Amino acid sequence: MPLKDDPVSTAIKNAIGTKRRGRKKVIAMIQRTHPHYSSSRVRRVYEQQGYTLYSKCRKRRQQTKANPAFIPMQENHEWGIDFMHDVLVNSRQIRSLNIIDPFNRLCKGIFINYSMPSKRVIELLEIAIERYGKPASIRTDNGPEFISKKFQLWLKNKEIKWANIRKGSPQENCFIERFNRTAREELFDANIFFNLEEANEKAAEFKEEYNTMRPHESLQNKTPVEYAA
Repeated sequence: MPLKDDPVSTAIKNAIGTKRRGRKKVIAMIQRTHPHYSSSRVRRVYEQQGYTLYSKCRKRRQQTKANPAFIPMQENHEWGIDFMHDVLVNSRQIRSLNIIDPFNRLCKGIFINYSMPSKRVIELLEIAIERYGKPASIRTDNGPEFISKKFQLWLKNKEIKWANIRKGSPQENCFIERFNRTAREELFDANIFFNLEEANEKAAEFKEEYNTMRPHESLQNKTPVEYAA
C-alpha cells in the first residue's frame, strides 16, 4: 500500500474500532471528519487492507448426544411417540400421532387428525395419560411440535423427562419406528379412508387387535396385554 494511503488506513481503523461496521458506514463516518477523502479512495484502501465485513456465522443448533433405545424394566418408564402421514380419498392430508410403550409394546394411542400442532399433541397425550398413567419419560425426534415452548413447558409442569433423539437417527426410537411399519402395512395401506371419523374408527380397531390379539416374538409370543398382566 502506498505511504500516502497510511492516513486513510488509520482513519478506517479508528472508525471501525471494535465494532462490526460495513464499508458504507465506515465511508460515511470518515467523510464527516475527513471530507477531503473521496469515497473511492476510502473504498479502495478498505478493500485492499482486508477490512471487509464478513457475514456473521449462523449459530448451529447444539448436537444432541447419542440416546440409544433400551427396553424398560417396567410399564410407563418411557413412551415413544411419532407421527405418520396419509391421505383421505379426496387427497386431503392427515396425520397420525402414535404412542407406544417399549416395555410391553403396548400401543397407547393412535390419534388421527388433519394437523397436529403442539397444543393438540398435548391434549392427546393427556387423554393417554388419563387412561394409562403418566410416563416418566417421552422419547421423540426434534420436530417442531416437540421443541416448541408450549410442549417443553408442558413436560416441565408434568415432570416428564424429554428423551429426544439425534437428527437422522430413527434407530434411537426404534420401538415406535417398528410399530409405524406395522401400522403402515396393516392400517393405512390396507384401508381407504373417506373421512377422519372412519380413519379413527379403523385406527381404534387396529389398536385393539394389535394390543390383544397380535403376539410378539420379543414378548415370548404373547400379546402386549398378556405380557403386561
